[in-house]
Amino acid sequence: MNRPQVMGIVNVTPDSFSDGGRLATVEAAVAHGLRLVAQGADSLDIGGESTRPGAAPVNAAEELARVLPVITGLRAHWAGPISIDTMKPEVARAAVAAGATIWNDVTALGGAPDSAAVAAELGCTVVLMHMRGEPRTMQADPRYDDVLAEVTGWLTDRAAAAMAAGVARERIWLDPGLGFGKTAAHNLALTAGLDRLVATGFPVLYGASRKRTIQAIDPSATDTGDRLGGSLALALAAARRGAAVIRVHDVRETVQALTVQAAVRAGLPDRSD
Repeated sequence: MNRPQVMGIVNVTPDSFSDGGRLATVEAAVAHGLRLVAQGADSLDIGGESTRPGAAPVNAAEELARVLPVITGLRAHWAGPISIDTMKPEVARAAVAAGATIWNDVTALGGAPDSAAVAAELGCTVVLMHMRGEPRTMQADPRYDDVLAEVTGWLTDRAAAAMAAGVARERIWLDPGLGFGKTAAHNLALTAGLDRLVATGFPVLYGASRKRTIQAIDPSATDTGDRLGGSLALALAAARRGAAVIRVHDVRETVQALTVQAAVRAGLPDRSD
């Protein structure tokens, strides 16, 4: 594959910033996930707790009730990689038992004292994401002296801590966490300098799909559904800088854009004959 992998988002939360409440039933969420696979998703990310700015926490029992039936339902029809987007090690453990193969943690295994030990025990791929603060407060005037250097340094420190706890290096991905304790200017700087994070040698997951940074550039994009063009532009920019995985809502369009970009870079075969 000459393009980055595409991870399709399946939110089973009532309050997600983009599609909260749209997948209110297990059947709707499973059908949506399978539709994303048919559109070209290489993996699916299942989330049962919103991490949008200002989001309230959800207890583990409620989160498990939301995500486990969806993972089980998807596994009945599809054998590809499934990611559980959670901060809680108990949710990650149950999700992996149900068939998830990736733990996508916005706290970079810092959400609980035993998170790193659980990740090592599970032996699954772990996504370590940078977030300053926590969802309810993370957008309250975030400041950095050098956002690229600080995020890269923090993530490499978290990767070292994960490895010290027993997580295999080849199981670790890094995510700069666009929109998580960052302004639009920070997000753009991280995108422009993404190759610096890629240079750490860890696969980089990049997620800017439908985020408010696009509205900061195009004020008319007040509705998340109006941010497809910006989402594609950011995905292409991340791909050019070496991102290994692009996490998106709009799978078909992203796969097509990345495939065409890869073809342009490689050169299309001459079909004049």
